Amino acid sequence: MIDPVHNERIKLSVALFNTMAGSSFTVGVAAPVAAAVFYQPPGLHPLKVLLGGIIWTLVGGLLHLFAQAILGRLRA
Repeated sequence: MIDPVHNERIKLSVALFNTMAGSSFTVGVAAPVAAAVFYQPPGLHPLKVLLGGIIWTLVGGLLHLFAQAILGRLRA
């Protein structure tokens, strides 16, 4: 039996985790890379930017995969 309230709650949860994934990438990867390229702070080592980018990409990817897993709970 289709439960529209349940499905909407699932979709809302998925939207939350997917937004968190996108924000993690933007804040953890795009912003530091842009700062390193355009402003070149004196104490910033490129390895720190690369390592931070890898970590935040993994965090965003895991959040996105978690959101996809939640989608499997939709009722048809």
